[in-house]
Amino acid sequence: MGQEELEIEIDASGKVTVRTKGIKGEACLDYADLFVQLLGREESRQLTHEYYEEAEVKSRLQQKLKR
Repeated sequence: MGQEELEIEIDASGKVTVRTKGIKGEACLDYADLFVQLLGREESRQLTHEYYEEAEVKSRLQQKLKR
């Protein structure tokens, strides 16, 4: 398993961007939700390929188990 990281960027206008790296599946949403609570609002959210990786692995395992 790779290292889990949060990348936080604050631009000159004060806009905060938070990116999760190495956090697979829905766990990344827990971190994102925490920042929404801390900052008070969320303008947008984009899911990365890492969000879908855990679901893909589970789906493949389920297919193998059904055989």
